[in-house]
Amino acid sequence: MKEYKCVIFDCDGVLVDSEALGNQVFVDMANEHGADIDLAYAIKHFKGGFLNDSIKQVEAIIQKQLPSGFEGEYRRRSYQLFSSQLKPIEGIEDVLAKLTVPFCVASSGPQEKISRNLETTGLLPFFMGKIFSCYDIGKWKPDPAIYVHASMTMGFSPNECLVIEDSFKGARAATNGGFDVYGYTRHNEDPDFENEVTLSFPEMHQLIALLNL
Repeated sequence: MKEYKCVIFDCDGVLVDSEALGNQVFVDMANEHGADIDLAYAIKHFKGGFLNDSIKQVEAIIQKQLPSGFEGEYRRRSYQLFSSQLKPIEGIEDVLAKLTVPFCVASSGPQEKISRNLETTGLLPFFMGKIFSCYDIGKWKPDPAIYVHASMTMGFSPNECLVIEDSFKGARAATNGGFDVYGYTRHNEDPDFENEVTLSFPEMHQLIALLNL
């Protein structure tokens, strides 16, 4: 098994169990404007992507623009829900505690969201000064820029790093950048996801053995 010098984690669905919660809030708000979609549709089409792209997809469905305050209201509602219901992915704390190589998080979400969610779940101390957001560089997955930015800032080249992902868009971003990707599949419903990753694993505790920790 290849030994990596740095591990880069996605956030939503890999560190924090936020995908179903956040997408349900988005679905509820989209349906308030006539989208008539469900959580399965959102997970399939929006997971791992840029919020503005999801908004554009909904606007195409309803054939009109959503209100200018839609994103702000989405953030407010999701933060409120996360504050009481968000949990860390089962087993991730043990993985982070045992990691002996540098690691960081690279996410499509804004810095505030990443930090807030990590703090809510008790994971923030693991990532102080090691949080990378697509909003900081203006490029989103499946563009590989966020992973390249994270690896270079951490002092490593892509072929020295391993990315941990749970979405097809995120995995495609990593492979586009020349990274190996381990795919966390516990909540995966995309049949193309496992074809995009170096290897897959369904339980987070399995990552310890995969990394020879």
